[in-house]
Amino acid sequence: MTHKEILEALSGLLIAMFVAILSSTVVTNALPRIVADLHGTQTGYTWVLVATMLAMTATTPIWGKLADLFSKKLLVQIALVVYVAGSALAGLAQSMSWLIGARVVTGLGVGGVMALIQIIIGSMVSPRERGRYSGYIGASFGLATLAGPLVGGVIVDSPLGWRGCFYVGLPFAIAAFAVLQTKLHLPTVKREVKIDYLGATLIMGGVSLLLIWVSLAGQQFDWVSATTAWMVIGGLAVLAAAVFVEARVAAQPIIPLELFKDRTISLATIAAILVGVVLLAGTTFLSEFFQTARGMSPTHAGLMSLTMVVGLMGTSIVSGRLISATGRWKIWLVAGMADLAVGTVLLSTIDHTTSLWLIGLYMFILGLGLGATQQNLILSVQNNVDQANIGAASSVVNFFRTLGGAIGVSAFGAVLSHQVASHVEDGIPGLIQSGQITAAQAGALGHGDVPAVASLPDALRELYEGAFGDATGHIFLFGIPCAVLALVVVALIKETRLRTTLDKIEEPELDLELAAELGVGEKL
Repeated sequence: MTHKEILEALSGLLIAMFVAILSSTVVTNALPRIVADLHGTQTGYTWVLVATMLAMTATTPIWGKLADLFSKKLLVQIALVVYVAGSALAGLAQSMSWLIGARVVTGLGVGGVMALIQIIIGSMVSPRERGRYSGYIGASFGLATLAGPLVGGVIVDSPLGWRGCFYVGLPFAIAAFAVLQTKLHLPTVKREVKIDYLGATLIMGGVSLLLIWVSLAGQQFDWVSATTAWMVIGGLAVLAAAVFVEARVAAQPIIPLELFKDRTISLATIAAILVGVVLLAGTTFLSEFFQTARGMSPTHAGLMSLTMVVGLMGTSIVSGRLISATGRWKIWLVAGMADLAVGTVLLSTIDHTTSLWLIGLYMFILGLGLGATQQNLILSVQNNVDQANIGAASSVVNFFRTLGGAIGVSAFGAVLSHQVASHVEDGIPGLIQSGQITAAQAGALGHGDVPAVASLPDALRELYEGAFGDATGHIFLFGIPCAVLALVVVALIKETRLRTTLDKIEEPELDLELAAELGVGEKL
């Protein structure tokens, strides 16, 4: 494809990526209002997020494998249709259960879009040239991350209400579908198709069971209990069966285990899990922190994400350009992970009294790290596989990154809910005794509920804001080991030359003596 053809096709992919990211970011600022209107709890708040990521996680490797077998253009268009259907259902939700179910459907579509975009770009552009275009990807990611909370906040505060948040992405999805139909032209390799239904079912089942356990333990049942035992043992047993099926039974496994014989792919996968924990867990609960602990409107909470997005866009664009120019990519991974670790440590110190300027600076540092690592982890993997496996390899990284995020949101959401509820319950008796609130006012605040904080009595509001602010800092405290371990893992990755061909072939060695005779050795 020529540069012009790549840009035309890339425009459709970027619109699709914008839609996929917008589906999460536009809702994040609206969630406190949504959960309050639908009379949900903190567990319900967490599950609106986890449901989407669970569907994304479980189906990402399936989308990746299908991309190696069927038309990539058709698959990404199907994913867009699924996303539109899920968003329409979510906008009509009358209960938390309805909303969570609709977000599962949305997650199926978003998972396909995000996985297939990386795969299609890997099929159009060689690893060495990919940095030239990764700036566009980073800019699109940053724009959606920035615009989502802002647009979501404005919509929630407008007469449209929170339901409008689920429809704002539909025109973009339709536009992406049309552009891809006319501008994306990729060859479809005809081959015998044997879809690994058993492996896909076992992977989805095992991951789902463990994520459900993480999110409900400590609230619906004790961490150490018979329920915990059978859910953990059952989840691990199902995943062990999935590994056996992928290794010994499936003719065309969903996750080809031989990929992990490559050191770069194995280490990048581990790093993806750890980055996912910090990325999704941290950014998800920061929006709730600004609204619940600092009393901001959804619009103002969206503005607070600006510093992180600026950092993310900056390093994404700069690193992509320099990687294409120099072919050196590991330094960006290591530096990015270092920034990620520093940002996580700094954010672990925040509470309900921390200066907003300081929080903005900490988010900027976190954004620097995310921008330098997200695209380059996938680049390092795609550089080490041939075109026949680029879909499976790319989706493996996306799968484990989303899995890490789902684990982080589930586990940290459970920690947040427990700490907030305990802090509030411990503080209420003192407020009643001092006459600052009545027993009836305290009783109206159900266990684990996410109240409309602005409507609470002043004393109760301050108690809740303090509890939530302190608990949010603790989330990042638990994320520090993940960030530090991710830095160690990427430091162990062996840097290999970025190939200039789409497929993994043996490239001819440069004859330096001949180059010198021709007078181009110095230039080369």
